[in-house]
Amino acid sequence: MMTIPGSTIYLTLTLAAYSASGFLFEPGSPKPNIVFILADDYGYHDVGYHGSRIRTPNIDRLAGQGVKLENYYVQPICTPTRSQLLTGRYQIHTGLQHGIIQHHQPNGMGLQFPTLPHTLKQGGYSSHMVGKWHLGFYKSAYLPNNRGFDSFYGFLIGDETYSTHKKENHLDLRDNLVPDRNQTGVYSTHLFTHKAIDVINNHDPTQGPMFLYLPYQSVHSPLEVPDRYTRQYQDIADIDRRNYAGMVTCMDEGVGNVTEALKKAGLW
Repeated sequence: MMTIPGSTIYLTLTLAAYSASGFLFEPGSPKPNIVFILADDYGYHDVGYHGSRIRTPNIDRLAGQGVKLENYYVQPICTPTRSQLLTGRYQIHTGLQHGIIQHHQPNGMGLQFPTLPHTLKQGGYSSHMVGKWHLGFYKSAYLPNNRGFDSFYGFLIGDETYSTHKKENHLDLRDNLVPDRNQTGVYSTHLFTHKAIDVINNHDPTQGPMFLYLPYQSVHSPLEVPDRYTRQYQDIADIDRRNYAGMVTCMDEGVGNVTEALKKAGLW
């Protein structure tokens, strides 16, 4: 089991793709559960093990116990990175190289491209997503539930507020295909962590391995975080940087909570 921040995104992609195809493991050997945690707009120097002022003890611990790929890079914006991860193709081959998919655009990740969760399902995995999609939703065929995921909870686009879950005053929070109107005031990092832990606790290992994709909203703008996460950063004068540091620490707490849930469930 590996949980790896966004800077090492392609290591996890390689593991997932090969495990489903049978190339990484001996025939008949048990297939691992796979948890992929993606941080959004997370800077290289904003993780503790790179010497940052920002504290990330849980991510640091996982990095120290795993493999760090220091020269592997994602794309600078949301949609191209996510399409590359889920299709295994550079964005120039999917037509998504020009920018993000706006909420008013009739566009999406091409249906002709097999996705990572779809491929893993062929290998016996259940596939679940909690977090931010941002790969198109203008037709039902483009929704996460129809692109290989057995369940989905989260945002279809981006730039939502962290506690109202709205973009331009419109709610963008769904439990599978149904809007969830009952989470106003719940910070999205806490909410997505809680929902990911629900997936872990509800997984039945006797039914096969699990793939959990957890693309947090954090630490994408707007820079919003509960006050308790910024108290340890009062020495940071710039208020935006201070809030950002708190958002990173909150996300790191979520990573730790997911890790602990996997251990308690016997899936580590």
